[in-house]
Amino acid sequence: MHLFELKVEIAPVAVDAVDELMQELGVEGWSLLQDVIINRAWIVGIFTSAEEARARWSELTALLPAEAAAAPAVERALGDQDWRDSYKAHFKAWRCGRLHWVPVWERATHVLGEGESAIWLDPGLAFGTGNHETTRLCVERLVARAEAKGTAGRVIDAGCGSGILALSAVRLGWRDVAGFDNDAEAVRVSEENAVLNDLAGVVRFATADLVTGLPAGTQAEVVLANIQADVLMRFVPQLVGAVAPGGLLVLSGILAHENAQVRAAFAPATAGWQVEHREMGEWSDVALSRP
Repeated sequence: MHLFELKVEIAPVAVDAVDELMQELGVEGWSLLQDVIINRAWIVGIFTSAEEARARWSELTALLPAEAAAAPAVERALGDQDWRDSYKAHFKAWRCGRLHWVPVWERATHVLGEGESAIWLDPGLAFGTGNHETTRLCVERLVARAEAKGTAGRVIDAGCGSGILALSAVRLGWRDVAGFDNDAEAVRVSEENAVLNDLAGVVRFATADLVTGLPAGTQAEVVLANIQADVLMRFVPQLVGAVAPGGLLVLSGILAHENAQVRAAFAPATAGWQVEHREMGEWSDVALSRP
């Protein structure tokens, strides 16, 4: 069977608007790829013929926001193996401290230094590969915490998505790690990624929201919440209450222009806590350290 790929590069600044549009309208047949390391993004569609691809692109073009500034479409015919592997060109290995995030097809060739560990990833299984700024902000905080405070205690990944942060915590040395998401499909993918990394059953993944996932009395030394600003601000008591004395709360999924608003929302509940924030591209995080 031969398929046809149509690939269009778009302005990276438009990625979030395009992603929201596709989800809201249920646009089918298209994928959105982004490489934040080289700051490029593409819309890619795979169809049964060139005619179908061009017709679908004409439909989608009319819906795209002006800031997308799409480049000319690149067309090519694909064989079976071509379309299965085409996404591999957009996922590159990267590292933070002693933790590497590596495409699983590089498992036999990727070199780790002494004391270093890897998370092996297949984007065909995952919702995320760590190439998004919001995830990178979280993992950098996690690595810094491990280096400064060690890996004793518990880690909770609230809104675990693909499970990458929870699995990274295990690779860094934490032994008590839990993750939850309100999307059962995300939990399934997290468990698949655990199997891919020979960590099946090591992380306790569950389907839950920020209320059921963080019931009163639940506390951890590290709480990661890579969600989005409006959700974070609605669940301040649950998130703050889940941090053990001396613990760290990392909030991500926050656009840079929303950061001050998020910090203000958490300020009354975290008086006396140390507060830090960083920006990466148009995204940001907030790190709250409890005394």
